Amino acid sequence: MNNVRTVSDTKRTFYALHTRPINTIYRRVVEELMVEMHLLSVNVDFSYNPIYGLGVVTTFDRFMQGYQPERDKESIFSALCQAVEQEEQRYRQDAERLRELAKSLPVNDLIAWLSQTTHLDRDADLQAQLQAIANNPNFKYSRLFAIGLFSLLELSDPELVKDEKQRNEALKNIASGLHLSEEKLSKDLDLYRSNLDKIAQALVVMADMLSADRKKREQRKQQSTTSVAPPSANE
Repeated sequence: MNNVRTVSDTKRTFYALHTRPINTIYRRVVEELMVEMHLLSVNVDFSYNPIYGLGVVTTFDRFMQGYQPERDKESIFSALCQAVEQEEQRYRQDAERLRELAKSLPVNDLIAWLSQTTHLDRDADLQAQLQAIANNPNFKYSRLFAIGLFSLLELSDPELVKDEKQRNEALKNIASGLHLSEEKLSKDLDLYRSNLDKIAQALVVMADMLSADRKKREQRKQQSTTSVAPPSANE
């Protein structure tokens, strides 16, 4: 008997947990992330690791920027994690731990550590996870894991990830050290950065539309309260 959860099961669970409607511009973001997390969770080669956790949290936080009402974001993220039978707290705690670690390390040390050319006595759990990934020929790579790696670099040195040459060199070293496909890593991160730009542009357009709509309402209100002078007899 096949008891593997389906995408429909996961979506049903999510919408049972988060019952408020999701703004249209963000619904696709939430559902795509949900499907991606679901497909990984039922894959026999997949196992959770903190870098993946950071990738999930970063993706959610970046793409849900500007969501209104703000208070609904926590409910959406919690339902997302529970729908794939994971704990929200685990993701948030691991993401915060890795963020603090990345901010405290010089970027060259971080790259060397992620590339497995240097061992740092900073986080024994993460050190073990990196070694396990590098030594596992069946490691289930994912776009969300790539985003986790990129986030670590971005937190350590925001300028490095803006420089194409330095960014590509860092990703090449990390891919080599962890035995990942450099091509996949680069393609996934190029798409991620492109999508961030698109959502930023969409938010600007949405803000402009809301502002224009607000001005029109104010103008109509002023016109309705301003008495209109009768035409003069000479006209």
